[in-house]
Amino acid sequence: MTNVLTIAMPKGRIFEEAVELLRQAGYKLPPEFDDNRKLIIEVPEEGLRFILAKPMDVATYVEHGVADVGIAGKDVLLEEERDVYELLDLKISSCYLAVAGLPNTKMNEVAPRVATKYPNVAEAYFREQGEQVEIIKLNGSIELAPLIGLSDRIVDIVSTGRTLKENGLVEYERIQDVTSRLIVNPVSYRIKDRKIDELVERLHEVVEVL
Repeated sequence: MTNVLTIAMPKGRIFEEAVELLRQAGYKLPPEFDDNRKLIIEVPEEGLRFILAKPMDVATYVEHGVADVGIAGKDVLLEEERDVYELLDLKISSCYLAVAGLPNTKMNEVAPRVATKYPNVAEAYFREQGEQVEIIKLNGSIELAPLIGLSDRIVDIVSTGRTLKENGLVEYERIQDVTSRLIVNPVSYRIKDRKIDELVERLHEVVEVL
């Protein structure tokens, strides 16, 4: 399998943008990519194998070597802190991490609570601000937490801000800009350096004109 490059790809919007990027870079990807219900897609003519995963799992697959490279959001990399190399900012799926909550409300001074699916990022941010908070880990519908009194604030990904607005929330602080990055397993980078360097070079040429 040394002549085959395995790429972990996140399902959803990032997947669609990444596939378009690869096609622009000259990779001939089959029509199955437009109906991505398969979990593994082989492209032998390009020497590529794709694993489709949940966004939070991509870096894990790359760290453990079941994928040589992967495409992961910077938010995932900050949260997971996996042992991978970040090779290229693909400049796709732009968004940012932010602190939000109900308008004109102060943090509870006794035991301020922050709900998020990014507990490590949130804890590090508030620690830098000199604030000690209780982190409440949630996996979805983060915007619900302040509405039902579960938390004073939330830390979440913001794209257009529409979801916050529709739920009556406002943004308080912007933490970190987020785009998708090309990451690599350190061992794979030594073994398959030529094939990985070619991938990086071809994608870099496309990204530079975005």
